[in-house]
Amino acid sequence: MFANFLIGLREGLEASLVVGILVAYLARTGRRDLLPKVWLGVGFAVAVSLAAGAALTFGPRGLSFEAQELIGGTLSIVAVGFVTWMIFWMARTSRALRSELEGRMAVAVAAGGTSLVLLSALAVGREGLETALFVWAAAQATGSSTSPIAGAVLGLAVAVVLGIGVYKGALHLNLASFFRWTGAALVIVAGGVLAYGIHDLQEARVLPGLNTIAFDVSDTIPPSSWYGTLLKGTVNFSPRTTVLEAIAWTCYVVPVLFLFWRSVRTPAPRPTSNPNPTPDAVSV
Repeated sequence: MFANFLIGLREGLEASLVVGILVAYLARTGRRDLLPKVWLGVGFAVAVSLAAGAALTFGPRGLSFEAQELIGGTLSIVAVGFVTWMIFWMARTSRALRSELEGRMAVAVAAGGTSLVLLSALAVGREGLETALFVWAAAQATGSSTSPIAGAVLGLAVAVVLGIGVYKGALHLNLASFFRWTGAALVIVAGGVLAYGIHDLQEARVLPGLNTIAFDVSDTIPPSSWYGTLLKGTVNFSPRTTVLEAIAWTCYVVPVLFLFWRSVRTPAPRPTSNPNPTPDAVSV
């Protein structure tokens, strides 16, 4: 549940900030008459995301066990790829997100209402589709269909409240720290989903080594115990892990976490000062 709360909170806050920037731009430029276009695009994005989640949940039913495992493993790896891209994208573009969106808004407003609907739908829909895919993958990894969804819904609800608070000016968040720490936590969660995807592909007989076990601590950490359930729900920890799962987890988490932390710890370049300022460059 915690992992999906985290993804719902992060993706939901990203979407809330995007919507807040779009709405604030129209309010500041005196084009409140175009707000229904923005909300239409947001509604369309939400509907498409829910439809994608439903398709992922009910689509594979009726297939053979190996086919379901093949689909589950493949989509889990795809979900890890999307989330990894999202983490680095936000780390790279968070400082310029407002100016980038406002520039696109100016073009969309000049082009007409349809462009505005499309812009808001794409901006929010990307977050929604990533959320649907990753929540589905995490639900498959934990073997539960209710707790992951409840966690994601709770995270989205908290994100909406935070987004409204930020937009109204009643709440001030250190977004750099928020995205830094949630990004690092999501790398760990994504590593667990990746290991689960590898295990699914082993059960589908696409990858070898299903019976080659790296470690088995089921006696120490029973899967049915409260702490086993906690570890499974937070980081998708499996007490019985194959060698290939362990290799995949290590080869993903260690370098990705290192690269992510280096990217968020690298300060933005400062503008260089002009050693020979012209009269126009001197502030008075």
